[in-house]
Amino acid sequence: MTRHTSIAALLVAGLLAGCGKEAAQNITEAPPANSRIRFFNFGVGAPGVNFYADATKMSAIASTTGSESVTGIVYGGVSATGDYSAIAPGTHVVTGKIAAATDKDLTIASVSTTIEDGKFYSFYMSGFYNTTTKTSDAFVVEDPFTQPTDFTVASVRFVNAIANANPMTLYAKSTVTGTEVPVGAEVAYKGAGAFTTVPAGVYDLSTRYTGSSTNAIARTAVSFSGGKVYTIGARGDITVVSTTATNRPFLDNTANR
Repeated sequence: MTRHTSIAALLVAGLLAGCGKEAAQNITEAPPANSRIRFFNFGVGAPGVNFYADATKMSAIASTTGSESVTGIVYGGVSATGDYSAIAPGTHVVTGKIAAATDKDLTIASVSTTIEDGKFYSFYMSGFYNTTTKTSDAFVVEDPFTQPTDFTVASVRFVNAIANANPMTLYAKSTVTGTEVPVGAEVAYKGAGAFTTVPAGVYDLSTRYTGSSTNAIARTAVSFSGGKVYTIGARGDITVVSTTATNRPFLDNTANR
């Protein structure tokens, strides 16, 4: 046997010895982030916040100073302009934390929720911000939508984030035909209606209490594009009658997909 052959044999023997049971490694990986979540600040009077899942920051506002923005997602806002963020399946504590320098990172809203693999969710800060306890109500709903393959229709559902409103039904009235249809059934506070198919077009929206013909909230000229999915979220103080006040009852339109 030549000198080079002997060296090669020794190297192979060493490699084989390193492949024994003692060398085997058990690598446990975290579940992939196949699920999605987005965040709404619908807490009346709430400060701007950053949203977190456990210790992971899930929302951010662009800053030109090199430091984290102290603005956060303000009242009426949604993270990532309505887009979803990836999140791993499992149980998470989802929070809204003050973005401003005063009370920086103080948690004002918190929900423990279970995220299932491959599903979509929305987190809502809701109700009224308590300036004494520095807390806001919050809830999480699943977004079980299917994107229409028929581009003559859109899919729409209603979420009620107004703490002092009775259960309401959302109605959509075509600005072309004048035909009005309910979008799902009655929805109570912290509830979400079913996604309902409507013809693509422009609609005047309203919500009404059961048995009432008077609109509790109204919004005109809302467009639903064919093949798209939308959530209409009710926010604000139902007792406010001003049409310009920040805390007036309002119907927010955000596309899911």
